[in-house]
Amino acid sequence: MNDASTRETIARVYREESPRVLATLIRLLGDFDVAEEALQDAFTIAVTQWERDGVPTNPRAWLISAGRNRTVDRLRRDDRFVRFTNTLALPTEPVVMPEEPRDEEDGVDDDQLRLIFTCCHPALARESQVALTLRTICGLTTEEIARAFLVPVPTMAQRLVRATGKIRAARIPYRVPPAGELAERLDAVLAVVYLVFTEGYAATSGDALVRRDLSSEAIRLGRLLVALMPDEPEANSLLALMLLHDARRQARAGADGDIVLLEDQDRACWDGAQIDEGLVRVEAALQNGGSGPYAIQAAIAALHARARVASDTDWRQIEALYALLLQRAPSAVVELNHAVAVAMVAGLTVSIHSLSKERKAREGEIEQRRIAQAETQKARVQTAVAEQHARAEAEAREEAEAVSTFLTEIFQSPEPERDGRTITVAETLDRAVRTINPLNCILIWG
Repeated sequence: MNDASTRETIARVYREESPRVLATLIRLLGDFDVAEEALQDAFTIAVTQWERDGVPTNPRAWLISAGRNRTVDRLRRDDRFVRFTNTLALPTEPVVMPEEPRDEEDGVDDDQLRLIFTCCHPALARESQVALTLRTICGLTTEEIARAFLVPVPTMAQRLVRATGKIRAARIPYRVPPAGELAERLDAVLAVVYLVFTEGYAATSGDALVRRDLSSEAIRLGRLLVALMPDEPEANSLLALMLLHDARRQARAGADGDIVLLEDQDRACWDGAQIDEGLVRVEAALQNGGSGPYAIQAAIAALHARARVASDTDWRQIEALYALLLQRAPSAVVELNHAVAVAMVAGLTVSIHSLSKERKAREGEIEQRRIAQAETQKARVQTAVAEQHARAEAEAREEAEAVSTFLTEIFQSPEPERDGRTITVAETLDRAVRTINPLNCILIWG
């Protein structure tokens, strides 16, 4: 294999395998930043050794071993440096070598699934969960993620740094959570798995419309989730949805690389086996009580998949399902798709009227929520102020009663003497003022 061919192979392996290599390195090394550095080291070594010795039989295993070994060697050297600097009384903390966690801890032998659950930990904000997933699972660069979020690159870089720092500081475990904690993490995990699939199905970066490696990886992760939670309708629905969309992959792009619309696709190119599996999973999810957003979207995809030609599409059912989805998970994209379905059923004029009506209804709901939030915040402030005033009044009354009691005791006691003479009332008041809290004296005597 010549140098050019080897470099092409390395580039392909980087695209296809780097997310899985990174996930395993994070498990082995226990730190996101250290693992990313190890990944880069591994590919740097590969450029030299693979050109000389040839591409290994299992490139992923080779890269994991090379990255881990290089990092371990560096940490050991750093540890020796720390011990040397300690003899000079320099304030340096020792390096602790990470221990490899055992797979038996969570019963799941897949590093990327563990990584997704780590990225979706409740301690992280949703924006950070998504950004970290795009970085580690999809392999997108910081620039590409910033472009997707419409934020400056430095802002996204800091967001990623804070997210990995929080995982480190909070000691968030790198594992699939116990069964009792799965439900609270499910929505976020399903969302990021679908995000991985979407990035592969309609890539936001690169020359290709479809990134088959990401779509396949998302489907693989979806199968793992279903195996982990076989009775969860939304997990089954998401897998069905991805299978039905991916079944149309070969027909989505023309010879020139441009997208081909659904109604113009050659349905003979659709993957019949994937469609059959997707339809079975949709029906099972619906029979098992599935009514969430993924179940509705999977049902819509199933109606499209059942139509042998575009004219056979049951647009009335699709319109009804989009109307239901608009209630369950409203968004501008769902509104637009519902409008298209209405247009296919009742015509463009009705569709435009429906879209305008839905938009006004949503704007009204948003305004009502804004007013309700403002009223709630106002009530909270008023309650806090009232409580503060009540506490201040109670404290003032207690202080006043204490001062009154103190003065009463002074004036009712026999007149003391000092240096053989009777103390005057003015001297008595002066002593009282010096004894009482100065702030209260100001309030009493002006």
